[in-house]
Amino acid sequence: MKKTLLNKHWLFICFYWLLLGISIWAQMIKDFQLVPAILQSLAFVTAAIVVAHTVSDVILPNALVNGKMKLFVGQSLLMTLLLAFVLTVIPLWFYKHYVMGTAFDTPERMEAYGESLLRFYSNLPSAILINATACGLRFYQEHSLMEKNHEELLKVHLEAQLRILQDQINPHLMFNVLNHIHILMQKDIDRASVLLIRFSDILRYQLYECNREFVTLEKELKYLKDLVAIEQIRWADELEVKYSWTIQNGKSEISPLLLVPFIENAFKHVSRLPTEKGYVHLILKQSGDMLELNVENSNSAQQPRKQDSGGLGLTNVQKRLEILYPDKHELNIEKTESSYKVHLRLELNPSNS
Repeated sequence: MKKTLLNKHWLFICFYWLLLGISIWAQMIKDFQLVPAILQSLAFVTAAIVVAHTVSDVILPNALVNGKMKLFVGQSLLMTLLLAFVLTVIPLWFYKHYVMGTAFDTPERMEAYGESLLRFYSNLPSAILINATACGLRFYQEHSLMEKNHEELLKVHLEAQLRILQDQINPHLMFNVLNHIHILMQKDIDRASVLLIRFSDILRYQLYECNREFVTLEKELKYLKDLVAIEQIRWADELEVKYSWTIQNGKSEISPLLLVPFIENAFKHVSRLPTEKGYVHLILKQSGDMLELNVENSNSAQQPRKQDSGGLGLTNVQKRLEILYPDKHELNIEKTESSYKVHLRLELNPSNS
């Protein structure tokens, strides 16, 4: 990308000098024949290129690196005077060698080319404009490169941050599931065996799929179903679990493990009191590129949530949403004395297929 940017920059510069050369030739052809006009235009452009690029590519970078902008102003002024002098001398030389004393010469031309000091002053604005344009193009190139480098650094930083957040989710969930299996192995070997199979599917997904920035919605959904199945096996009849999965396009892409913390927290903090049966209700619905997740679990004043009830996972998923889906998500969390509700509305990435 950087090479392409440089190629475009130099292509524009070449076009600029070509356009300047044609403009000068259009002026010179009025006073000179074809060949002298072309040679004079080439001399003009060559002198302008040497002086302008000395200012923009040598003097300016050194001043920026060393922080000597006052010196740059003085050097630029001297180079501008030099360019104005050269632009004055060139037409005088061509006039004396190709026009003076010939039938092509006229009194008006003799008078015009005789006022050397006046021509020098009249060439100063042109010299200033040429040098300023070259420096402006240099500033634009450096700004574009800095902006591109900043974007690349920001992308690398965000990818590293997302990897840290995602790596924090995986061990947390794995330890929870392993703890469930350990408890069940002491009470119900058959249920522990089924849970272990489900856990193997979860582990396989985390090892081979979650190292990508995005996965298909159908793969993420299977992971969520396995997670819910594990919780159902764990709690059996102690909880009322209802869920609904409505997916129109499973090839749509989503960041892996993005929805897990909401479901995990619902099972983790659901009220489980002897006098009442807790519940967890899940609804995942896709409509076009929009995905909606509604998670609701019972809450009880007799079993209040801890101050950090959101846990590490919920904090991380909020950060990931801000990074991956800026202005493309809406998250609402509502807590009452009897329930805890999460509503997430997310604009998915379209399918690559």
